Amino acid sequence: MTRFSRIAGTGSYLPPRRVTNAELAAQLAERGVETSDEWIVERTGIRARHFAAAEVTSSDLGAEAARHALEAAGVAASDIDLIIVATSTPDMVFPSAACILQAKLGIAGCPAFDVQAVCSGFVYALTVADSMIKTGGATRALVVGAEVFSRILDFDDRTTCVLFGDGAGAVVLEASDMPGILATDLHADGRHVNILCVPGTVSGGQVLGQPLLRMDGQAVFRLAVGVLESAARATLAKAGRSDADIDWLIPHQANIRIMQGTAKKLKLPMDKLVVTVDQHGNTSAASIPLALDAAVRSGKVRRGDTLMLEGVGGGFTWGAVLLDY
Repeated sequence: MTRFSRIAGTGSYLPPRRVTNAELAAQLAERGVETSDEWIVERTGIRARHFAAAEVTSSDLGAEAARHALEAAGVAASDIDLIIVATSTPDMVFPSAACILQAKLGIAGCPAFDVQAVCSGFVYALTVADSMIKTGGATRALVVGAEVFSRILDFDDRTTCVLFGDGAGAVVLEASDMPGILATDLHADGRHVNILCVPGTVSGGQVLGQPLLRMDGQAVFRLAVGVLESAARATLAKAGRSDADIDWLIPHQANIRIMQGTAKKLKLPMDKLVVTVDQHGNTSAASIPLALDAAVRSGKVRRGDTLMLEGVGGGFTWGAVLLDY
């Protein structure tokens, strides 16, 4: 019997503090940085984002999202035999956020590790989990995207600090005799490392470089729409499906212009595009599972729908997953 993997449940969590554009603009004005709600919305589509409290970590957010996903799937944490966390903002250098999250869920023994592909991280993590389930390496996986990007923002740079937020999303992926994940497509091009990066590290107890986010927005935009379309089409081809088979496009929530541009290239009407960037901002690896959970819980996404998930991020990384929900 052929072994497949299917999403059994979704979950998400946003820290309580919601920061509107107007509130953020007022805070930035105190630093001598000028921006406005109109400026941010026009360029990004973002109206608000959530920031975690100082003591809250990525694994804290991820654990809350994971509990919601477990509840939705109707399974106990002890039923999980694989944990993968996609994050660029782990709690510490090591151990992984996945191991810390594992302890917070009260389980032990199963493999747990992080995947670092920045905003493509959840697509990468889901692909790895799918492969492990299909080959018998796991039966029920917890795949989490969790970020506290507010910790690595330069609040003197209005072109980046208005874009990002904190949050977490999760899915329970389990073995099935029915197809769920139909095809995946992953890529990276390290020649573009410098257009989106946090060029800092720790050495000898000191911070080396600049541990704050740096981005060439125009370069990212130019690359993003093209690679997202190519990944989506490659995934469709692998699955033997076409544009017309997509019920919902759930892209990385980076910028409304990139998202709409991708939908247009795939000939999808805008009402088939799941959008949460307006309320969440860019939550990096958390954005796709956050958007997925929002769409499921609102009743937009229903069992049997075909979903295209796709992400693009620093590295430069990109990829797509086509699945029947």
